[in-house]
Amino acid sequence: MKLKVIGHQDAVRGFALVGVEGQIATTGETVNQALDAALNDKSIGIILVTEEAAALVRQRMDYLTAHSTIPLVVEIPGPDKVQMDQPSLSEVIRRTTGVRI
Repeated sequence: MKLKVIGHQDAVRGFALVGVEGQIATTGETVNQALDAALNDKSIGIILVTEEAAALVRQRMDYLTAHSTIPLVVEIPGPDKVQMDQPSLSEVIRRTTGVRI
């Protein structure tokens, strides 16, 4: 199963460096389109959505993070939004996938 990242351009480009596909999404419409495509792609097992993108479609993201199993939808911090009380991106990935990066 594959991983896909949706959202902030720096996150998408960063994940691309390690071979993870992604889609830059800066409007609610583009986030919804990217989510629709990823949810319908049976080869994708985990969808990572940056906070900025998730905020544009908050109601849908809340539903997907609470109810999705395959693919699992996970909200991740954006590259410049990590706060002291939030886990790092690598910690979020480790918790959701069991893979340490």
